[in-house]
Order: sequence, then C-alpha cells, then structure tokens
Amino acid sequence: MNQQGSGRNTRTLWVLILLAAIYGGLLYFRHGVTGRAMLDGFIGVALGLYICSRPAANAVDLLFAERYKLRLITGGWAGLGWLALNLLVFSVGFAVIVLGTRQLAAAAI
Repeated sequence: MNQQGSGRNTRTLWVLILLAAIYGGLLYFRHGVTGRAMLDGFIGVALGLYICSRPAANAVDLLFAERYKLRLITGGWAGLGWLALNLLVFSVGFAVIVLGTRQLAAAAI
C-alpha cells in the first residue's frame, strides 16, 4: 500500500497520527506542552493544520492529478483502507485544531 510517487505514503499518515497523540497526551497528562496556554494553543493549531494538509493534498491529487485512478482505488479493500486512513488523519488533525483553539481560549480568559 506504500507506493512511492503516487502520494500513497501510509507511513507518513501514521506518523501524523502519532504526533497528534503525543500532543494530546501532553495536554492531558502534563496539562500543557510548554506550560504556557497561549503557546500550547499556537502549537496545537499549527500542528492540526499541518496534519490536515496531508490528507487534503491526497484528496486534491486524487481528484485532479490522478483522476483515472479513482476507480482503481475505490474498487478494492486496499484502496478503501487508504481512503479511510486519510479520513481518520483529517479527523485527528481537526481534533488537534479544536484542542489548540481551546488552549488559546483558556489563555484569553
């Protein structure tokens, strides 16, 4: 499933999920990454946007650059798994953005 050159790098997507889990774990167990809510919020929002950018880029590539492969990807379990992984990574990235925004709101109070 890890094909070089076609944008289907699942290892990168799993690493992004791991980064999100580390950020969330630090917020939960240490109540912050740096100890400053404003900086933790900026880190969270930036990290979340970066995490969301990979599946979004994969979707744009799939829709425009590799339009003919759409039928091949959605036709088998491996392709559907890759699409599901992209959706998962995008959802995790959105959750990190929400956590970062929450930290920013807490700093403003």
